[in-house]
Amino acid sequence: MNMDWLITHSPALLIALPLLAAFLTPIIDRVSKKARNAFVIAVLIIEEIIMILFAWDVFTNGIHIYTMGASNPTETVPSQAVVPVRIVLEVDGMGAFMGLISATVSLAAGIYSLAFIEEEKGKGKFYTLLLLVLVGMVGMEFTGDLFNLFVFLEVLSIACAALIAYRSHFGDAVEGSFKFLIISSIAALFVLFAVALFYAQYDLLNIAALASVMQYSHLDKIALALLVAAFAMKCGAVPMHFWTPDAYSVAPASITAMLVAASQASLYALFRVCFTLYGLTLNLEVIGGALIIFGLLSMFVGVTMAIPQKDIKRLMAYHAISQTGYMLLGVGVGLYLLAKPEFSSYGIKAMEGGIFHIINHAMYKGLLFLTAGAVYYRLKTRNLNEMGGLGHTMPYTAIFFIIGALAIAGIPPFNGFASKLLIYEAAYKVSPILSIIAMLVSILTLASFVKVFHSAFMGPKIHNVEEAPKSMLVGMAVLTFVIIFFGLFPGWVVNHIVHPAAQALADQASYIQAVMGG
Repeated sequence: MNMDWLITHSPALLIALPLLAAFLTPIIDRVSKKARNAFVIAVLIIEEIIMILFAWDVFTNGIHIYTMGASNPTETVPSQAVVPVRIVLEVDGMGAFMGLISATVSLAAGIYSLAFIEEEKGKGKFYTLLLLVLVGMVGMEFTGDLFNLFVFLEVLSIACAALIAYRSHFGDAVEGSFKFLIISSIAALFVLFAVALFYAQYDLLNIAALASVMQYSHLDKIALALLVAAFAMKCGAVPMHFWTPDAYSVAPASITAMLVAASQASLYALFRVCFTLYGLTLNLEVIGGALIIFGLLSMFVGVTMAIPQKDIKRLMAYHAISQTGYMLLGVGVGLYLLAKPEFSSYGIKAMEGGIFHIINHAMYKGLLFLTAGAVYYRLKTRNLNEMGGLGHTMPYTAIFFIIGALAIAGIPPFNGFASKLLIYEAAYKVSPILSIIAMLVSILTLASFVKVFHSAFMGPKIHNVEEAPKSMLVGMAVLTFVIIFFGLFPGWVVNHIVHPAAQALADQASYIQAVMGG
C-alpha cells in the first residue's frame, strides 16, 4: 500500500475501519477476551496514525473530496451534472482538525477502558459501542451531505445513549441515558425537518451545492433556527444544557471523555452550518451576537453551578458547559468582527482562539474525567466529602489532575492559556466587559478545582488504596502529552493546525468550488 493511495482513500477508510471493527468485535469477543482487547486497541492506534497523516496532508495541500462509488472518487462533480447525486465526503482543514480530536480522545479512552471496565459485564458490547461513537463523530466531521450528517448524528447519539446506561444496575445511569436520548431525539427531528425544508426547495442535500444556490428565504431562516437549536442542544450550550450533568456524571469515565468529543462534533456541525452552508448570506453581526450570548450564558451558568457540587464528575460536567461557552464566545466574536473590515484580522484571531480551545478542551477535560474515574475506580464513590489524602497513594493520578486543572483554568505553560489569551484579546475589541467576564470565569474555575484537589488529594492518608492500573495511567498520559506539547509550542500549533482550520471554516467559496468545480 503506497502513501498516495492511503491519503486518497483516507476519508472513507477512517469511517469504514472503526465501523468494520465494531461488527467484528463481538465475534472476536466470543473467541478470546485478550484478542478482543488487542484488536480494539490496534484499530484505534491505526485510526490515529492514518488520521494524523491525512490531517497533515489536508493542512498542507487543502480540501480533500471523496465521492463514494465513483471510478475516480477525488474528482469534482461534473459541470454538466445538475446535482451531486452521490454521497460526497468533503474534508477541509476544520474537518481534519476535528477528526484529530475524535481519534486521539478515542484512543486514550480505549486504552483507559482496558482496566476500568475489567470487572464489568458485556465488555464486547462496550467496545463495539465505543467504536460506533468514533464512527459517528468522524462521519459527522467528514460528510459533505446534510442527510448523512443526520445519519451519523443518529449513530453517535444511539451509541452514546447505550454507553451512558452501560452500568444499568445503577438507577441514575438509566435516568441520565434517558435524558440524553430525549434531547437527542428532539435534536435529530429538528435536523431532519431542516433537511426536508432544503430538499423541498432546492432538490439538493449536498452542503456545497445548497450553499451555492442558497436564497435565504423564510424557509431557509426557519431551517437555520432549527439547525442552530438542534446542535446547540447537542453540544450542551445554555439554556439547553440540562442533560449534560446527568449524562456526564453517570457514564463510565472513559465514555465521559468521549462524550466531550461527541459534544464538540455537534459544535462543529453548528459552525459548519453557520459558516459553510449559510456563509455570506448571514447577517454576521446578528449571528455573531447570538453566539456571544450563548457563550456568556454557558460560561457563567456552568461555572456558578459547578462551585457548590459535591459529586466530582457532576462538578466537572458543569465545567464542561462553561468551557463550551469559551468556544462559542471565540467564534461569535470572530463572526461579529469579520463584519467590520477594520477589525477583520481580530475576527480571524478570535476564531482561531475559539477553534484552538475546542481541541484544548477535549484534551484537558478528557484528562480530568479520566482522573475522576481513577478515583472512583479505587474508592467506589464520587462524593468529594468521602475522599481525602489520595495524593499519598495515587501520586500519578494527582499529578495528572493538577495538570488538567491548571490547563482548564488557563494557567501557563499549559494549553488552556494559549487559546484563552487569543479569545481575551479579540473579545476586548468588541467590549472590554467580555474579556473581564471571561477572565473572571477562569478565576472561578481555578478556585473550584483548588477545592476539588484539596478535598480529594490533600490531607492525611485515610484510604489504603493503590494507584490506578497502568492502562488507565497510559490513557491519561496520552492526553497529558498533548496538553503539555500544545502549551509549550502554541505558536507552532496555531500556525500549522489551528490557522488552517479557521481559514477553511471562513472560506466558503473554496468549499463550494471543491465539490462543484468551476
